[in-house]
Amino acid sequence: MTKILGIAAFYHDAAAAVVIDGKITAAAQEERFTRIKHTPDFPEHAITYCLEETGLSIDELDAVIFYDKPLLTFERLLQTYYAFAPKGIRSFLKAIPIWLEQKLFLKKQIRDGLHKVMPYNKKKLRLLFTDHHLSHAASTFFASPYNHAAILTIDGVGEWATATISEGKGNNIVIKKEMAFPHSVGLLYSAFTYYLGFTVNSGEYKLMGLAPYGHPKSKQTLDYINQIKNHLISIKKDGSIWLDQSYFNYATGLTMTNDNAWLQLFNLKRREPESDLRQEHCNLAYAIQNVTEEIVLKMAAFAKTVTGANHLCLAGGVALNCVANGKLLQQQTFKDLYIQPASGDAGGALGAALAAYYMYYNKPRKIEGEKDEMQGTYLGPYFSNKEIIKINKRYKAVASHIPAFNDLSKKIAKEVAKGAIVGWFQGRMEFGPRALGNRSIIGDPSNAEMQKKLNLKIKKRESFRPFAPAVLASDASTFFNLETASPYMTLVADIKKKIQNDLPSNYHELPLLDKLYYKRSHLQAITHLDYSARIQTVHQDTNPKFWQLLQDVKQETGIGILINTSFNVRGEPIVCTPEDAYSCFMNTEMDILVMENFVYYKTDQYEWDNKERWATVFKKD
Repeated sequence: MTKILGIAAFYHDAAAAVVIDGKITAAAQEERFTRIKHTPDFPEHAITYCLEETGLSIDELDAVIFYDKPLLTFERLLQTYYAFAPKGIRSFLKAIPIWLEQKLFLKKQIRDGLHKVMPYNKKKLRLLFTDHHLSHAASTFFASPYNHAAILTIDGVGEWATATISEGKGNNIVIKKEMAFPHSVGLLYSAFTYYLGFTVNSGEYKLMGLAPYGHPKSKQTLDYINQIKNHLISIKKDGSIWLDQSYFNYATGLTMTNDNAWLQLFNLKRREPESDLRQEHCNLAYAIQNVTEEIVLKMAAFAKTVTGANHLCLAGGVALNCVANGKLLQQQTFKDLYIQPASGDAGGALGAALAAYYMYYNKPRKIEGEKDEMQGTYLGPYFSNKEIIKINKRYKAVASHIPAFNDLSKKIAKEVAKGAIVGWFQGRMEFGPRALGNRSIIGDPSNAEMQKKLNLKIKKRESFRPFAPAVLASDASTFFNLETASPYMTLVADIKKKIQNDLPSNYHELPLLDKLYYKRSHLQAITHLDYSARIQTVHQDTNPKFWQLLQDVKQETGIGILINTSFNVRGEPIVCTPEDAYSCFMNTEMDILVMENFVYYKTDQYEWDNKERWATVFKKD
């Protein structure tokens, strides 16, 4: 039996994962335990959970593997500063001491971090390191149901690489092509995230959600696209890019962009965070999303040429751009796609462990049927009734216990049909950025007011952001132009014409909020401005409880669809424990909380209307 612990840390989205004989047995992000979103800290809590879940001690592990090679990253930093000198001296003086004091001695940090988890024999520890993009590639290919596939990884940067094209066969991955820093699709997209007033490494989702508010055919939007292509970037036939570094600061500076150069180029000042969004901001978001899609499609086409494979696996932060993924699916360059649901750096911990198992230990790979290895992403902690009862006592929580899940499901379906917003906490926590029915907030998508209420009163986030539908897999093609499974909410597709409403001829000229609240479809709350939706198909074999709830909702409403958004407020990691869930429930205007077989109504709770008692403030992301 081969037992491997994978670790990602020290940059952002720290995480840990354990693989035993090729089976993914546990995986979690550190942020869920510390409640610090995107934390880079050594994942002491995530490792503790993974070892407890598997019953392993550190001494029983065959290897611990880190998802990155820090010495290569340090080499890149030094060469970059040298190439740009004397520019970047402030960034150099800030970054280098951290490297000299901490990151150059990463082996010691890892060993010391593991010792905080539990005592172990340091002489026995086998500590491995893998390339950053190989970790990404392994996370998607070895989790996929394919024996042969092209692999595309795209992110900001890892060591020197910013994107790779690889070929996966059996238990091996060979990197065929590599794009090098500072030319990066991920950093390009993050530069626009920064310039439009959002936070880098978390606001990219917002940029993607803002893009449909842009006017696709307006002169300004078309000019923005041309300016990006003519000045910022050169796109080659194979999808590789060259970025004019005179417009960017990320290589040696403390910001992403040269704001003065961008002001002259776009005639648009950098948007201050939290300030009003104007149409020109939306148009610029549309422009960079359009350019990013073009790049991804060209990269994928070239990957097909290089590998000759019929399937494509994707990972890296840019693989979470589900709009681009949807366009890639439509293009039909490949028979099908597999997108690692934890495509960001957190997934690198899992990829590193899989790479060690299959490539370092050269273990054979067995593929059975069409199922992937992610088990619905339900790889995190589970909490028992005993632990929930402790929280009930601590907070004087009032709950009813419904022993039969079928009775509970029917009850909650009726409440959803009446307009209730429900916190839904079941089973093992998801791994990755999406809540997929175990740590979710749910509601009725046909309720026209639901998007506004969820954004402003529950999630406490920007009003323009869309919500995703969770739909019975068997019903997906009835409502959406989607003929393949999308269990991880990684694909965007249009809603069917039959449920669309006609838009006025001046729709794109309307103010942003007028466009937002114009009734576009019979499923208004999950229909974005361009008639698209980010879809989760729910399957009975991977999540029988969520599937049953959708069946019961269908009985009540005639539609087997729920709004599914992550169980958290803005700036907060997705809830992990019953205490996290109850606190979030009380800190928002959610109507009902369900934790396993316990049901809580807000107005039954102790001091439910005392906002000061329950208020929890998280740093805005």
